[in-house]
Amino acid sequence: MELGLATFADVNPGAGPDRVAKRLQELLEEIELADRLGLEVFGVGEHHRPDYAVSSPVVALAGAATKTRAIRLSSAVTVLSSADPVRVFQEFATLDLLSNGRAEIMAGRGSFIESYPLFGYDLDDYDELFAEKLGLLLELRKSERVTWSGKHRAALEDVGVYPRPVQNPLPVWIAVGGTPGSVARAGALGLPLMIAIIGGAPARFAPLVELYREAARRAEADPSGQAVGINSHMYLADTPQRARDEFYPVYSQMMNRIGRERGWPPMTRAQFDAGCGPGGHLLVGVPEEVTEKILAHHALFDHDRFLGHISVGVLPHERAMRAIELYGSEVAPSVRAAIGQTEPVERP
Repeated sequence: MELGLATFADVNPGAGPDRVAKRLQELLEEIELADRLGLEVFGVGEHHRPDYAVSSPVVALAGAATKTRAIRLSSAVTVLSSADPVRVFQEFATLDLLSNGRAEIMAGRGSFIESYPLFGYDLDDYDELFAEKLGLLLELRKSERVTWSGKHRAALEDVGVYPRPVQNPLPVWIAVGGTPGSVARAGALGLPLMIAIIGGAPARFAPLVELYREAARRAEADPSGQAVGINSHMYLADTPQRARDEFYPVYSQMMNRIGRERGWPPMTRAQFDAGCGPGGHLLVGVPEEVTEKILAHHALFDHDRFLGHISVGVLPHERAMRAIELYGSEVAPSVRAAIGQTEPVERP
């Protein structure tokens, strides 16, 4: 199982350019540390809001490519519905060349809607846009010259698209929040699936993993392209109480800010503590607790990749770095030993 990290590079909504610039430097330090610790993947999200520092994950990841050696560099996610697949492919192919074959695209429809009006798309076309653009992206990675036509983009007639990446094919994951149709589509296409578990009991997501695998079986999809990943909110500290006390204020502030936009009730400390419990979705505590939860989820899903989303909310940088250190130096070796994996996964 690959073990990695993901972040949206949160900032306070009123942060000025100096603070955003500092947050981006902190992000590079986090990725460098993860690489030194032998973690396999780092994912960076795309957002077009004042509370996140990254609108172009590939630019941030390109900066990290020059400072890292082995860690895979992924978007988490690329909002493909409001992007041009040709530019997405070119940008990530360039990242792949810069990183000597470590780039990945994690494509999703996005959990926010700001990118749709920003780039001139109708939100009513939400799913249709994604399906069409995913089809084009897959054609682009399959062939150097492409002929294609669709509804939402100008047609291509025997056009060459460059540069070509080191990896053939360039990895494309499908990221979902729990929509069965999206899960089944990933399985039918034989693409790896990333499920974000940001609320509710993880056991509730097990039927989605089975749906994915069944859709792949029915479509007789190539097994070599199939994989399941789980992305969960995570935080570690030196004592259980310290982990909960440090994470709750920033986590609840972020969740409540988004909750006000979406009509959710405010999060209470009791709800947070329940999420940290054995059956909850939060991986918060000391390394032994987090290890135990990752292994419990592995028994549930038999998944191929786990991404811990540590920097949720405006977490002080030194605390994020300490959490990454505990994860990479204590949790990762313990998880690998428990599942009989002696070394980090090396992808071809």
